[in-house]
Amino acid sequence: MFDVAVVGSVNLDLVATTARLPRPGETVSGTAYAEHAGGKGLNQAVAAARTGAVVVMVGAVGDDEAGRRLRSIAENEGIDVDTVVVVPGSPTGRALITVDAGAENSIVVIPGANSYVRAGSVPDARVVIAQLEIPLDEVIAALRSARSSGARTMLNPAPAQPLPDELLELCDIIVPNEHELELIGGIESLLGRGVGAVVMTKGAAGAIVTVRAGTFTTERHQPAFQVTPVDTTGAGDAFCGSLAARLAAGDGLESAVRYAAAAGALATTIEGAVPSLRTHATWRSSWRSTNRRAAESRIRGDAVPRRPSRRVSRPAPRSSARAQRGRVRDAPRGSR
Repeated sequence: MFDVAVVGSVNLDLVATTARLPRPGETVSGTAYAEHAGGKGLNQAVAAARTGAVVVMVGAVGDDEAGRRLRSIAENEGIDVDTVVVVPGSPTGRALITVDAGAENSIVVIPGANSYVRAGSVPDARVVIAQLEIPLDEVIAALRSARSSGARTMLNPAPAQPLPDELLELCDIIVPNEHELELIGGIESLLGRGVGAVVMTKGAAGAIVTVRAGTFTTERHQPAFQVTPVDTTGAGDAFCGSLAARLAAGDGLESAVRYAAAAGALATTIEGAVPSLRTHATWRSSWRSTNRRAAESRIRGDAVPRRPSRRVSRPAPRSSARAQRGRVRDAPRGSR
């Protein structure tokens, strides 16, 4: 059995760096260009593998040089790619990324072979995570397969789109950012439609973890870790992949989110999605250094990082009858 199965996209990222993002109809001069392995699926698979998980990837690439290169990169990370199929006549997916001097980005994704992912039978894994850069029907099929085999299920709903109850009822954990959360209905709506826990990432403001526990929900804020960002492109994927890996290793949800928040912060300090993803050893080394600097700051009288906020409990939103029938558990394992 694998620790983590990632069902999602495999792309070649084409990254242009510029002083500022262009406005509509405007041309700006760039300062650098690079190509990196990418796609939310591959990024999260690499993040999970570098966190120490045994990972299998379910995806698709074109019969082209980019596809061969990306499969090779995944294999070199120790990821099982037997279920990454090669699609004749279709190009490997691409992401056109512009990054400005403040590390903000804009991204256009061309699916290519990702449109042909077939995920009706997912390899056995402790945690299965999917995103929305592949056909929605295949995401539903993947999580249904995962649920039937007893896996814990995660969904990163990006790029955001309306989500049917059929999918939400299959999600133990959903991990949107604050903009995606607004587009898919908000925390109470998601919990009321059958999701077990919502982990909302808020960039420099940290993350909010909201968990259904019987007739109540609990909420906790995970503060952000302070870094100097260079490129935020892979931060969300670093968070999701490392979260899946730590859950598969047996961590509780709050502990896994804390680890994931640190991994996401560190990912912003290096350009490129896959190049920015840290191994567990470099994660520990980086945070030992960060904690030492924080202690020195306290001695000098600098601002002290905020403490995690208290838990807040409130009545859970009423679930639909359909959601209640579809639930296997009220809350994800390890979150109570």
